Amino acid sequence: MNRREFIKLAIGGAAAVVMPNYGCSVGKGSGATAERPNIILIMADDLGYGDISSYGSKKIHTPNIDALARGGLKFTDYHSNCPVCSPTRAALLTGRYQQRCGIEGVVTAAKHRHTGMALEEVTFAEALKSRGYATGIFGKWHVGYNVEFNPARQGFDDFIGYVSGNVDYHSHIDQAGFDDWWKNLQKVPEEGYCTDLITGHGMDFIERHKDKPFCLYLPHEAPHYPYQGRKDPPERLSGGRKGKKAKGREITRAYKEMVEVMDEGVGRIVEAVRLMGLERKTFIFFCSDNGATKNGSNGVLAGFKGSLWEGGHRVPAVAYWPGRIKAGTTTDQTVLGMDLFATMMSIAGAKPPEHLKLDGVNLLPMLTEGTKLPERMLFWRYRKEKAARKGPWKLLVQGSRSKLYNLDEDLGEKENLAGTRPDMVKALEDELAAWEQEVSAGVELRA
Repeated sequence: MNRREFIKLAIGGAAAVVMPNYGCSVGKGSGATAERPNIILIMADDLGYGDISSYGSKKIHTPNIDALARGGLKFTDYHSNCPVCSPTRAALLTGRYQQRCGIEGVVTAAKHRHTGMALEEVTFAEALKSRGYATGIFGKWHVGYNVEFNPARQGFDDFIGYVSGNVDYHSHIDQAGFDDWWKNLQKVPEEGYCTDLITGHGMDFIERHKDKPFCLYLPHEAPHYPYQGRKDPPERLSGGRKGKKAKGREITRAYKEMVEVMDEGVGRIVEAVRLMGLERKTFIFFCSDNGATKNGSNGVLAGFKGSLWEGGHRVPAVAYWPGRIKAGTTTDQTVLGMDLFATMMSIAGAKPPEHLKLDGVNLLPMLTEGTKLPERMLFWRYRKEKAARKGPWKLLVQGSRSKLYNLDEDLGEKENLAGTRPDMVKALEDELAAWEQEVSAGVELRA
């Protein structure tokens, strides 16, 4: 029995944990018939902190995401694990810092077609499948192109979507000119606007699995480039031909439409859950994979996608679960995407075995009871930037220069306090160095 099989067996046999006032019982093994809550994880791509109306946007209207926020818990200090796509997704899938998975940079269509997240890593889909869940992903994968790294081989029963960083919303051709629309292990072309296809397949999955526990992962493409609305022409054509590319005001118009169409899809997913009578036993989480580019808005935050200023990784997030999560609440507790693995396992009634050594923590008591998370150090690293966070204090290292900010008093990171608090700088630098030494053994890909 290899390590992967051992860990999966350990997860499947983990003892159930007691969940407060859930109104459902949780069995021990994956074959138990006891009811387990459903899980839906919806993730936008390059959506900024200021890109939806519940986070202050006056230009983009997102009534369905806003409704989730009104009916659930809104995060003001939620972060992606990285300011770019692939590392964030690796951390989300495994509950571990992406450095441990060897995915510290973007898995690009041009350079990394034979590289991917190691199959020895255990994804939340594998963990939940061991607990009797049906698992589906519809949308963006981006942690491996070759079929050996396909989601269907990493715990997902159903996969329809693309494995690259982005595809043309209409032709489904990736950045390197390859057709990139899959159904499990095969390329299966499908006509339609990418955002609508993702939503449609998600709704179909809910319908097919309404009578058993399911985990549905919907990683959207919107509003990542290419900037295309429902009626816009394709930008990438077969045979390497070029179509029409949005410019200037066309980008602004398309960006707005892309976010609003995605928001429509969120509404359709929630409505499907409601109509099937599953709303009170379905946990829904919405977030973004990193901050916005300069074509979007990060609100008051400094920086954009690709940087470790707050605008690169502090993103909108909402948790919704009627009867479990109090409606209309807000939390300023600091949360990372890697925390969702342990949280989903707790929802499923299991503790991940210690062998997994998760870096993320279980958010469920905080979500349902408002309890405080344990104090912890948090870290980011991408290219030549590093960051460490403890409470309100953030150390930002850019090259050889260290900067220090108190985010409670200076969310826009305008006042560098490194000169007045050398003690705090030293303490955070030491913590950062220790973390780097611990996780660097897993680094294989930098981009």
